[in-house]
Amino acid sequence: MDFSPLVLSVKLALATTLLIPIVAAPTAYILAFCRFRGKSLIDAIVSLPMVLPPTVLGFGLLILMGPHGPLGKLWKDATDERMVFSFSGILLASLIYNLPFAVQPMRAAFEKLDIRLLENSAVLGLSSTATFFRVVLPNSLPGLAAAAMLVFAHSLGEFGVILMVGGSIPGTTKVASIAIYEAVEAMRYQDALFMSLAIIPVSFLALLAINRINGRR
Repeated sequence: MDFSPLVLSVKLALATTLLIPIVAAPTAYILAFCRFRGKSLIDAIVSLPMVLPPTVLGFGLLILMGPHGPLGKLWKDATDERMVFSFSGILLASLIYNLPFAVQPMRAAFEKLDIRLLENSAVLGLSSTATFFRVVLPNSLPGLAAAAMLVFAHSLGEFGVILMVGGSIPGTTKVASIAIYEAVEAMRYQDALFMSLAIIPVSFLALLAINRINGRR
């Protein structure tokens, strides 16, 4: 039994969970508190991965990350390596795919903050950046934790996007969901069952943690 797909899935999920707040938290803050023209358009773009078929999103990312795509060319120039069919490529794809699953819980948590906290911050002369780091984030930890759990659980089960961008390279892009699919195709049902049983409890515990966090808010 090859455990590398499970290890790679956990590695990808952890990396996605740790990196996604860098983009998701400021985006959620802007969508929660800022008013500007085109806000609904930005909101729709951020939420788009939730409604697009994974293969459609994956194909679009494959074009962008390919050797002739803008992201692929930039990555090639910077690292002298290809972006598609690499762990870096599937990590970027995972970050984009999971962005709305992080932004929405964070935004909901931010919008539930007592507005007086923000008003007091403004009275004290704190900038928007200082307010974000010193007021908004510390008072939104349950929402941030729920977002992290949701992203981690969702990342474990990614299939279509990862397959389109990364293919199935053992030890590099062959995550557990792809290994399960290939095992079923090859009629290795025992291997597929083992990997499925390894993922289900982790996903269940993550969702249970989200429900407990939401229940305390």
